[in-house]
Amino acid sequence: MKKILYFIAAIIFAIGWYGCQKERNSYIDPNAPAPSQVSDIKIASTPGGSILTYKIPLDINLSYVKAVYEIQPGVFRQAKSSSHYSDTLALVGFGDTLSHQVKIYSVGKNEKESEPQIITVHPLTPPIQSAFTKLELISAFGGVSVSFINELQADLAIVVIVDTTGRGTWAPVTTFYTGAKEGKFSYRGFDTTQLTFAVFLRDRWNNRSDTLKKLLKPMYEILIPRTLIHGLVLPTDATILATSNNIANLFNGITNNLNDIYATLAAGNVIPEWFTFDLGQKVMISRFKVFQRQNYAYNGAVPEKFEIWGSNAPNPNGSWDSSWTLLGQFNTLKPSGSKFGVNTADDISYACVQGMDFDFTTDPPPVRYIRFKTTKTYGDIAQVVLSEITFWGQIIP
Repeated sequence: MKKILYFIAAIIFAIGWYGCQKERNSYIDPNAPAPSQVSDIKIASTPGGSILTYKIPLDINLSYVKAVYEIQPGVFRQAKSSSHYSDTLALVGFGDTLSHQVKIYSVGKNEKESEPQIITVHPLTPPIQSAFTKLELISAFGGVSVSFINELQADLAIVVIVDTTGRGTWAPVTTFYTGAKEGKFSYRGFDTTQLTFAVFLRDRWNNRSDTLKKLLKPMYEILIPRTLIHGLVLPTDATILATSNNIANLFNGITNNLNDIYATLAAGNVIPEWFTFDLGQKVMISRFKVFQRQNYAYNGAVPEKFEIWGSNAPNPNGSWDSSWTLLGQFNTLKPSGSKFGVNTADDISYACVQGMDFDFTTDPPPVRYIRFKTTKTYGDIAQVVLSEITFWGQIIP
């Protein structure tokens, strides 16, 4: 019985001790002085920022360390340490390589701040500047095309504008958001009239790059009529999943129906696999769009890499002989640059709503018959699923 009483008393004492300790630890003395300054500050410059390391003061009142700095005239940012144990601060958001003054404060549990330690940082070339030097703006069929290299994979907005009057009256054309390492996009809908186009970059801190301007003349093209396009099933072509999943679904203009798709069997086919169709007339294709299936963007049986082949007299036995010419090899683009299985709203819009835009690196010869050859799917499975394909170009009489 005594043992039980001793045990109960020990528990009561432990609970009381813990409560006192908790109360003592959570107590904030409003009259405590500001903590001591950090010391031995070291600076490592980074693209568009700096990494600061320092020695933490032995001060029981210290809560965290913060840095205050100006990234643009009148625009200030703060960096805070995650706890009073952390000895590192990351400064970000600089849009240049100029000298920037930084004030470092030790902050107490009562939010009192020490006198600032003032240092100067010199950021390396920010992503917005390095990516700008790799921008290209060229004429495209029906509009302009922009290619970019974003080696640091920073989150950037690529803004295209046009001088509508020739007197510096600029109007927005499109903004393309990306975190991809490299890519290319186009904007269409212009007549074949010479205009001054421009492009610049903007980052998430609203820093802007210089502006690249060019006098460009969009090339002539038309939408190739869908009504004349039909499937041409050759002996070596992939087998479709069901009659309702045939090639006709790729050219009916329906992109927002989950089940209005072209789909091949998962069993019996192998990658690479291909399907063939007849454009109904000889066409010099300028570009095309591919729409992924709704709710399945960048996943499963969606082609990640593919080839477009053309012919004017395909061999009826379905063989890959001299009657077929390789028109282009293509990789699909995910605007965000995010990993497999992670899609942003921009990714889904580009793949399923706007349609993925593809250009040829060289003008292909006029052809009537097309083969779409999938060489890799996102899920690495032997099946291909697509919603729609649309072509633009010039009809050859």
